[in-house]
Amino acid sequence: MVLGMFWGFCRGLGVLWAFRGALGVAFCGGLWGVLSLSGPARGEVLHYGSYGSPGLIDMPVAQAAPDGQFSLSMSFFENVWRGQMQFQITPRLSGGFRYSIIDGYLTPLGVGGGTVYDRSFDVSYLLSEETRHAPSLMIGLRDFGGTGLYESEYIVATKHLGDRLTVTGGLGWGRLGSFGGFTNPLGLIDTRFERRPVPLGIGVTGKVAFDRFFRGDAALFGGVAWQATDRLKLLAEYSSDGYVEEVWRMGFEHRTPLNFGVEYRRSDTTSFSGYLLHGAQLSVQMTYSFDPRRDRGRNGIESAPAPIVPRDQVAAASWGDVVTGSGAGSGTASGTPSRVGLPDGRARLAAALAEDGLALEGLEIGGTRARLALRNPRYGALPEALGRAARQMANTLPPEIETFEIVPVAGGMALSSVTLARSDLEDLEHALDGSWQSFARARIAAPGAPVPVAPGAYPDLHWRLTPYLSPALFDPDDPVRADLGVQLSGTLGLAPGLMLSGAVRAPVVGNRDQATRVSTSVLPHVRSDVVTYDTHSEIALSVLTADYLFRPGPDLYGRVSAGYFEPMFGGVSGELLWKPVDSRLGLGIELNRVAQRAYDQGFGFQDYAVTTGHVSAYYDFGGGYVGQLDAGRYLAGDWGATVTLDREFDNGFRVGGFFTLTDVPFSTFGEGAFDKGIRLSIPVEWLAGMPSRRGFSTVIRPIQRDGGARVEMPNRLYEMVRAAHAPELQDRWGRFWR
Repeated sequence: MVLGMFWGFCRGLGVLWAFRGALGVAFCGGLWGVLSLSGPARGEVLHYGSYGSPGLIDMPVAQAAPDGQFSLSMSFFENVWRGQMQFQITPRLSGGFRYSIIDGYLTPLGVGGGTVYDRSFDVSYLLSEETRHAPSLMIGLRDFGGTGLYESEYIVATKHLGDRLTVTGGLGWGRLGSFGGFTNPLGLIDTRFERRPVPLGIGVTGKVAFDRFFRGDAALFGGVAWQATDRLKLLAEYSSDGYVEEVWRMGFEHRTPLNFGVEYRRSDTTSFSGYLLHGAQLSVQMTYSFDPRRDRGRNGIESAPAPIVPRDQVAAASWGDVVTGSGAGSGTASGTPSRVGLPDGRARLAAALAEDGLALEGLEIGGTRARLALRNPRYGALPEALGRAARQMANTLPPEIETFEIVPVAGGMALSSVTLARSDLEDLEHALDGSWQSFARARIAAPGAPVPVAPGAYPDLHWRLTPYLSPALFDPDDPVRADLGVQLSGTLGLAPGLMLSGAVRAPVVGNRDQATRVSTSVLPHVRSDVVTYDTHSEIALSVLTADYLFRPGPDLYGRVSAGYFEPMFGGVSGELLWKPVDSRLGLGIELNRVAQRAYDQGFGFQDYAVTTGHVSAYYDFGGGYVGQLDAGRYLAGDWGATVTLDREFDNGFRVGGFFTLTDVPFSTFGEGAFDKGIRLSIPVEWLAGMPSRRGFSTVIRPIQRDGGARVEMPNRLYEMVRAAHAPELQDRWGRFWR
């Protein structure tokens, strides 16, 4: 029965193809009526089409992925390979990036061709959700800022007929209007919609062609998806993509507009698909989708927090007289304290914190109040560090101490002050809503007077020897280049706020040094000579800096740095940030005088030097959305601004996008027109399920050029400070009792 109904629809598609045009319009009108017969299905797992977004095969559907979902897909047919990523930015807005390798494309059929490495972006917006009587409706753009090879726009409607059958119909322009096209109905509004300007071609890329959106001939498309079993889905579509360029340049056979497909879903995250395209070509695809909010590693790898010891048991210990300051020493925490002398008592708190991977930088006790300056080298979520520190204070400090003030510090600089009542900790430890109640009762404020530094807290040395991966993704000549090697890195704290940091890298295997692309930029080669750096350095001093962090006034944070900031630039830098603890807004200014480093990434510099600087505005919109606007002077001497929007989840996983526009003309900038890209930050904690502040971060650009380039400065203030302020603490307070 299932196959019979599916075959019946396929025959219907054939009829639509044979009697397209006015009959096709009538078909769509009738289809809309049919689509109103049933309500939306619940709990459906979406199929991702060959373009990496929710779709049929080549055609889109009016369905959005679950909010925050991230998907990766690879598809292949004949001489075309596509790798795609898709992110559901909001419940209605989604964006995607595609990297395609197309063999034999550059010259006409019969002459022989080269290979195109194409980068493109997609965006779509769900205009309305499906209801019982109306389909969902979506509008979208494909390849809106790339070469235009896949450039198209569409409006599409999708409706569920029962729990297993989904029907889609839509109207496409551009590539989606290249088969069975007719005069653009938007021409009734303005006749300029009837003509689509000629594309500028592959050689001119990166511009957003607003003058081409929804212009030229339009064409109908449609299709059906049938969930045959829980794992098997059958698909058929009438495609309005004529594959015009592929037919002309590659000899692609376009025998029919009908495409057929089958999807096998191996799990909730992984699926495999096979397609028959236009009666001639077979295509295969693999898709992996996941929710960044769900940790991939096992929970519980970290040690359990210490339970709060009843206060009458803590009373058995004595710290002697009220003290100011504390020494850090060695010792072993135990469940029930015993009477100890003053030095051993101070050491017990430091040792208890050390068992949780935390460090005591300073301690001050007066009356019924204790102030702790806390370093957090382990936990990605600061509230988890605060919760563990508070419990250790409750288990260690004399029972008359009722108020705990914990001051998070980074690089010796106080970031905020979190005040907790000891009695609240005792009352809420096992409460069902203990996380929310503990946050509501906590007082988060700006740090007050500095907590006296503990004897022995400085110098403070941390180092590690780790593997590293340095990828160069999706460049114009190769989809993936990477080096895998060993990195020795370390930080030496000399005094509160004063530290030295460095990292040395030695590649073991990789192919970044095999790149042959030569920069033809007419701008100073501040980024486009990256290939030269890769081929001239074996053991590289990637970073070596001296930083001084300080608090120049209320709500103000400062940084002065000198050294080798990144593989390509070094010099001196100063930064000032205004960021009230309870505010979502931050304002900053940065000024740098830098010179280009020698190609071998040793201690030398080249002749090129430049002064750069930016004024910046940061805003936490809530819900994990963080925006940033930077305006100023860039490394090539150009002036402009960068807009960035990130979405960060409570576990630290972050996805974002940015673009930079400067006074460099698009033609001078070169391929890509202006700097833009996607930022990914994946915490180790999310992958492994174990506490860690480390992670993997990368920036994916269609192409790296010299315009709009900024110094990659370690220890910039905003992210360091924001983690300890009220909006971010509230977002991640669910880990306080973890």
